[in-house]
Amino acid sequence: MTRKAFRMSVDPGQHAEYERRHRPIWRELQDVLLAHGVHSYSIFLDDATGDLFGYVEVDDEAQWTAVAETDVCRRWWRFMRDVMPANRDDSPVSRDLREVFHLAAGPR
Repeated sequence: MTRKAFRMSVDPGQHAEYERRHRPIWRELQDVLLAHGVHSYSIFLDDATGDLFGYVEVDDEAQWTAVAETDVCRRWWRFMRDVMPANRDDSPVSRDLREVFHLAAGPR
């Protein structure tokens, strides 16, 4: 399993709207994520800065990358682009984070 973390941001004054749009996410987007091997996906918001920190556990990198090629993902990006910085293809401006520590509970 692959663990990925990334940073995005939400526009000033759009924190509540960003959160509203994720409660819940579209069912079809959830289905795409699960079908592409996502086991867990969380996004955290720093209210003071508007920084978003995403964390996902997925079967492998190729499956995660393939999510971006789906129609539903591209529609989601268009839906979200008015509340957060976006690239020319409507994908959110995002920067991968490097893991520096991980603790996994195991047998004792």
